[in-house]
Amino acid sequence: MRVTNTNEVGRSALLHTGFREIAKQSGEPLNLIEIGPSAGLNLIWDRYAVRYGRDGESFFTEPCDLPLTIDCELRGENIPPVGSAPRIASRVGLERNPVDLSNDEDRDWLRALVWPDHLARFARLEKALEIYAHEQPKIIAGDALALLPEAIAAIPEDQPVCVYHTMVIYQFSEEMREGFNNLLIAASLRRPIWRLGLEDNLKSDSPLTLGLYRDGTREVRTLALCHPHGGWIDWRG
Repeated sequence: MRVTNTNEVGRSALLHTGFREIAKQSGEPLNLIEIGPSAGLNLIWDRYAVRYGRDGESFFTEPCDLPLTIDCELRGENIPPVGSAPRIASRVGLERNPVDLSNDEDRDWLRALVWPDHLARFARLEKALEIYAHEQPKIIAGDALALLPEAIAAIPEDQPVCVYHTMVIYQFSEEMREGFNNLLIAASLRRPIWRLGLEDNLKSDSPLTLGLYRDGTREVRTLALCHPHGGWIDWRG
């Protein structure tokens, strides 16, 4: 029996903006821990170029000649941070039901989760699968909340920790959400923890939020309102 475990690559266009914002405040290199990465295609968000467009004008991430370019419409008045992606020191995913991309059936399952009339998403997924074959970031199978403390502890204390998730936490029970938050608060007693999240709010837009856990406290702000598949972004910064 399979579970719905979509890995929408378009969300990397939104992650690009969030991680640039973190790097501006925390410094580099970043250490990434993704909660619920599915197959891990958004663990390598910096391996995709992004073209943000509005009224015929385009703004690119760098480098702009990568094998996959994700198009994202700009809404509102602001332009999200572009330029070069921050340097990444490490990346790991914590996933209860990882998708094994070396398995033909698992790859077909990812394709089956794309709506049949979304041809551009199919094409984007196929290109991302090709890129992933050369990257293959580490994904640890198991309960993400149980694995998270050790994953944080493995990161050098003088480097930023970035815990992130896209369309995952809305599936958590209230108890799990509280447990996740408490884990990060406890970890922040030793070091700052950054948390980037894109989650469903049951409306037509989804907030991209940035949280900073430090000294047992939490500060959260909304960076942008977004299309849940990364089709557009309204940057608030």
